[in-house]
Amino acid sequence: MTSTNNLRRIGQTDLFVTPVAMGCWPITGITSVNVTKADSLATLQAAADAGINFFDSAYIYGYEGESERMIAEALGHRRSELVIATKCGLEWGPDKKQRRDARPETIRRQCDESLQRLKTDVIDLYYLHAPDPDTPVAESAGAIRELLDAGKIRAAGVSNFTQIEHYEQFHAVCPISADQPHYNMLQREIEQERLPWCRAHGVSVMVYWPLMKGFLAGKLTRDHQWDPKDGRQKYPVFVGEEWTKTHDFLDKLRPIAANAGRTLAQLAVAWTVQQPGITAALCGAKRPEQIRETAAAMDWILSDAELAAVRKAIDERGEVLSRAAVT
Repeated sequence: MTSTNNLRRIGQTDLFVTPVAMGCWPITGITSVNVTKADSLATLQAAADAGINFFDSAYIYGYEGESERMIAEALGHRRSELVIATKCGLEWGPDKKQRRDARPETIRRQCDESLQRLKTDVIDLYYLHAPDPDTPVAESAGAIRELLDAGKIRAAGVSNFTQIEHYEQFHAVCPISADQPHYNMLQREIEQERLPWCRAHGVSVMVYWPLMKGFLAGKLTRDHQWDPKDGRQKYPVFVGEEWTKTHDFLDKLRPIAANAGRTLAQLAVAWTVQQPGITAALCGAKRPEQIRETAAAMDWILSDAELAAVRKAIDERGEVLSRAAVT
């Protein structure tokens, strides 16, 4: 179990979370392969048993809210131990394509539905999943502020924001306690403006893709044969020269992990949560052994020598250009 000394505060709230969270998108099986409900429920239970207290979901995780429903089914009896985050502002269209809708009336409805699915009377951390180009950010923020004032949520956050003006517009109406962007060893765009803004405003940063959609776990071989249903093939880093360069990078990391008796996944996660301003890393998983592995990274503090070796490998590899995505 993780010591309470490892817990980190969300913004200025009284919520404290483990530095590794379970990201609950993969358990829906929408873009992952070989997913079963039994495995998904077991993975949620394994995460809590491994000391993780922070579970991240969204209204759109599952075509019928399966992620939120499974959290309730697997962990409802442990609700008081958990910090549950979910999101609003995205929906599935009839064509099963995502569409942005962050109008106040939609946010209010989605919040009520998420509360029902989660079988809880309050959501600990509620994010605007992404800005809606057809709805002013301030209007979306106003709806979330109403939920905060009504006691339906404990803290507000934003996700997939890229413009500082959007942060400012939201924060002026509703205090931002947490931001959720993507971030990992090779995709570090937030270090330029967004991370400094969050640090200056006391905003926690909960990052997704710490393993770069599994690549940094080192379990995809150079000759990996893709399942046609595996959605990762649409990202440039998984093909061509970028694929080869990242495998070369992983080969430089392997001795660092091996010398510490750790795995590549644990190295990537431990490095991430040790970066200044990063509060937690969201680790997706669809089987118990996956979340047990990344949960173990919470107790590894990299030495200065290990950090220097990782930084050297990162600098030699160079950043990966990120394709815009919402997850």
